[in-house]
Parts: sequence; structure tokens; C-alpha cells
Amino acid sequence: MKDIAMAWFKRESKGITTSTEDKKEAPDGVWNKCPNCKRPLHYTEQVENQYVCHYCGFHLRIGSKEYFSVLFDNNEFTELFANLRSGDPLEFEDTKKYKDRLKDTIAKTGLNDAIRAAHGLVDGQPLMVACMDFSFIGGSMGSVVGEKIARSIDYSIANKVPFLMISKSGGARMMEAAFSLMQMAKTSAKLALLAQAKVPYISLLTDPTTGGVTASYAMLGDINIAEPGALIGFAGPRVIKETIKKDLPKGFQTAEFLQEHGFLDFIVDRREMKEKLASFLKMMVH
Repeated sequence: MKDIAMAWFKRESKGITTSTEDKKEAPDGVWNKCPNCKRPLHYTEQVENQYVCHYCGFHLRIGSKEYFSVLFDNNEFTELFANLRSGDPLEFEDTKKYKDRLKDTIAKTGLNDAIRAAHGLVDGQPLMVACMDFSFIGGSMGSVVGEKIARSIDYSIANKVPFLMISKSGGARMMEAAFSLMQMAKTSAKLALLAQAKVPYISLLTDPTTGGVTASYAMLGDINIAEPGALIGFAGPRVIKETIKKDLPKGFQTAEFLQEHGFLDFIVDRREMKEKLASFLKMMVH
């Protein structure tokens, strides 16, 4: 009986004899869990499937680094305006001073703000891309976000290169108050100049795109595209319900609902995104 108990304890019958002291933890980032189906995903599989769950098709949240690798040919691009950083014009402080929050977030993410801008080739077609990063203070829209978008549009106009905006944001950055809200008008005005110059603008809305970002540049594309299942809206469901005093339809802030009601032109799977964008660019430019 004692031998049987020890065999069970060591699990020798299954060939598992590693002692607790000799066990090793898997390195961070090697495995991830799909938020939708809860099944484990290996990092290599995520990269090969362009960060889409191969079990249920759920689109994992990714940042500018991953989007650039998915879209640009051979992951080759030239980043612009990389050194722009937010100031603290209001000397804002809540649970932490804004300047300290910026410093900590920069150190943690390796990003200078919630957006990166770069130009390169997508299936041989030149494209200027501005992509937001949700990991930087919730992808919030501050003065640097607005300035980088404005400069990206200026680059597109000067070089007659189509512009792609990839939005992923919780909305305006409260620490910059009116400076943040001003970016809605600033970017919208720049997009009007882009339209006058007859340079194509494609807007890609990803999960989540909310607040002032949705209310400005994210919905102003010549073509508005979204990824499947993306959360897109302005205010939260509770705020809207309390404002209009009516019950809201189920899933009214999903990409699928918005496409059905005419707010989006296409919903495109990330694994087909590069091919679709190249097709749009060839059609719009030529």
C-alpha cells in the first residue's frame, strides 16, 4: 500500500518524476489565454495567426509594434516624430502627479506616448500610418496624439501618400483637459485639408475605440473599416441610457451593429487586412 501511495504521489506511472524543487516556470509572455474562449495560446501561434485566436477567431488586442509587423512589407518602415512627449501644462494631479504617471508609463511600455507614426510599403503601395497604443494610459488622446496625427497628415499631403489611422482608445486624456479636447477639432481640420488635396484617408477602428476619438478622426475616413467584434462608441451604455431614458439594443456598440446601421463600410479580419488595404489603395490611388 505504501509503494502504491508513493507511486501516486510521484506520478511515476505517468512518467512524471520531476521533484518540486527542479520544476521551472514558463517564461512570461510565452503563453497567453484567449479572453473569449479561454483556451491557451502559444506566442508563436499568435504571431503566425496575426494575433487572432485560431480556436474561436477572437482578435486579441495588440499595439503599434504588432500592427506595423502585420501591415508593412517585411516589417520595414520609417518611424516619424518619435521623440514627441507630452508636457504637463495644467500641473495635473489625482492619485499621482501627471508628470510622474507619464514617466512611469514611458518606462513600463517603452513608448513616448499613445501613438506612433510611420511610413512604408503595404504590398508595394506607399502608406503613411498612425497607430494608437492602448497600453499607454488607455490609448488616451492628448496633445501629442493630436500633433502626431496632424504631422502625419501633413506628410501625406506633401508626399501624396495615402493615410491610414488605426484607432484604439479610451477617449480624451483627462489630465490635459481642454488641451485634449482641442485635438478633436485640430485633427478634423487637418483631415479636411487632406480631402481637399485628394489624398485618400482610411480609418481602421479596433477594440476599443471610444470617446472623443470616435467623435472625431476615427469616423471621418473615406473608408471606415473595423475589426470583428470591436467595441466602438462614444459614451458608455449606462450614461446613454440615463440620458435618453430608453433601453438600448443588445450589442449596439459592436462593429457588426454599426456596419448594419451604416456607420462602417467594412469589417475585415486581421489576417486579411493587408490584402484588403492594398486592394483599397490600388483602387483609390489609381
